[in-house]
Amino acid sequence: MTAAAGAAGAVEAKIAELGLTLPEVVPPIATYQPAVQSGVYVYTSGQLPIVGGKLSLTGKVGAEVTAEEAKELAATCALNALAAVKSVAGDLDRIKRVVKVVGFVASAPDFTAQPGVINGASELLGAVLGDKGVHARSAVGVTVLPLDAPVELEIQVELESA
Repeated sequence: MTAAAGAAGAVEAKIAELGLTLPEVVPPIATYQPAVQSGVYVYTSGQLPIVGGKLSLTGKVGAEVTAEEAKELAATCALNALAAVKSVAGDLDRIKRVVKVVGFVASAPDFTAQPGVINGASELLGAVLGDKGVHARSAVGVTVLPLDAPVELEIQVELESA
């Protein structure tokens, strides 16, 4: 077995070790691709917390959805984003680093803890990828998201050369 073949699957093994499963890529709900590659970068479209074809929860964070629930949903979005990355990169072990994370939180008017919600995604990426998961980030409160999702996430990753 080559060194490259021996290393293949390490990221997915870490996901499994955490008791998680890398999902299938969530099909687009409009006219776009879940992820595109340009050079050594992969950009994901906004990923919703869809599991098994359905949103786990809907509504605004700070109203119908608690901050803790939303933090878990952000982690689900991050897993969906990794699935989208794999769909174009072929192997998550090619990730050199997560460069940027942008998180959107559908927020009740008085909810201001968006960074804590998006920590769910950041913590998952760190747990799965270690230092390669450390990234720049924005956490933005918005009025509404597609399908009344509480959270949406997009990531940009840099890949090792093939």
